[in-house]
Amino acid sequence: MRSLLFVPGHDERKLVKGLSCGADALIVDLEDAVPEAEKPRARGITSEFVKSHHTTLPLFIRINAFSTGLAQDDLAAVVGARPYGIVLPKCASSRDVKLLSIHLSALEAREGLPAGSIRILPIVTETAASVLATASYGENPNDRLIGLTWGGEDLAADIGATGNRGPDGRYAPLYELARSLTLLGATSAQVSAIDAVYTNFRDTPGLKLEAEQALRDGFTAKMAIHPDQIGPINEAFTPTTSDVEWAHRVIAAFQAAPTRGAIQLDGKMLDRPHLRSAQRVVARSAAANAN
Repeated sequence: MRSLLFVPGHDERKLVKGLSCGADALIVDLEDAVPEAEKPRARGITSEFVKSHHTTLPLFIRINAFSTGLAQDDLAAVVGARPYGIVLPKCASSRDVKLLSIHLSALEAREGLPAGSIRILPIVTETAASVLATASYGENPNDRLIGLTWGGEDLAADIGATGNRGPDGRYAPLYELARSLTLLGATSAQVSAIDAVYTNFRDTPGLKLEAEQALRDGFTAKMAIHPDQIGPINEAFTPTTSDVEWAHRVIAAFQAAPTRGAIQLDGKMLDRPHLRSAQRVVARSAAANAN
């Protein structure tokens, strides 16, 4: 998947609209987008929505953080609806993934769902301590873990910063570090690295630049907060026809010389990392065409 759109879990109109905006997946939000007084009602709306549409496209549910005391109520209300996955905010380390997995196993058994069928996507940089624990996901693998994602807004609040971007719109060095550690942690855990939201949803050029940079750096997808962001994100993460043609030529050239570690193609020297890159391009193209 290339794009994941946040949709408020208590807003039925936006939930339905989200299905047709072109996003590869939705994240139905029970956390920041839902006022405290609305959370009980949001659980019911979210559960009914996911139950009705879980075969339409992947539907994640962002529950409230474990530290709020609301996470277990969220899970009890929504697991029976068969969500594709759970987004865990303020995930401190792989220990929180393990804890969530234990809760999910119990609820899957209660609801008669296949064991391990619900995936976990944690947000791993929302506190200073969690940024320092990004290596733990590779050190303690979990079968439910399908990716790591990050965010700079809560991190700024945790450390008392007045902002996370400079005058040029780029992330300040600390947040670039958090982003890079997320990418490295995901690679170590052999799961997808998903880039953070671009909060200025009216700045389409800025979004395009950030999505293109995310692809170059190794991220496989980007989250969004507005339907208008989906088109630019999908475009950035979909390989062009020329990219795919070149990737197929690279793969074919290596297949024709299986015993060689390096080959020449169009005057360029290519080795095994180029082959792996070409294979990823073909895989991304296939995934994009499947959506």
